[in-house]
Amino acid sequence: MTIDEAKAQAKALRAALQAQGSAVSHAQALELIARQHGAKDWNTLHARLALRNEPAELALGDRVRGRYLGQPFTGRIIGLSGPVTHRQIEIRFDQPVDVVRFESFSNLRQQIRATINENWRSHRCTSDGVPQLIVVKEEG
Repeated sequence: MTIDEAKAQAKALRAALQAQGSAVSHAQALELIARQHGAKDWNTLHARLALRNEPAELALGDRVRGRYLGQPFTGRIIGLSGPVTHRQIEIRFDQPVDVVRFESFSNLRQQIRATINENWRSHRCTSDGVPQLIVVKEEG
């Protein structure tokens, strides 16, 4: 559930109670929804949902997978610095990635360095508009 979904539930609850002649404020409806979901109050539920909907943070040593220049990869983060919106990342691939799409020529990369945004995608794109690097943190 997202924060917006919880707010929508509170709005629907408020409307249903009002239709039955029991007027409650929006704040009271939020508190009731929070208790329905096992939280002691709305602030607690809001904080829990905000954390759940936030992407995990990247860290040195994390296992990652994704695509680099259109090629799938798995690897480990060996360098990470800078602000979240303009982060420098260095990845060592488990297996070298061929960054050339021609059958008659290869250029294997074992390690790369790139700049990614807060969505873990490179600012630079290939000629078809796809980010050069897309990173996904592996679970576990």
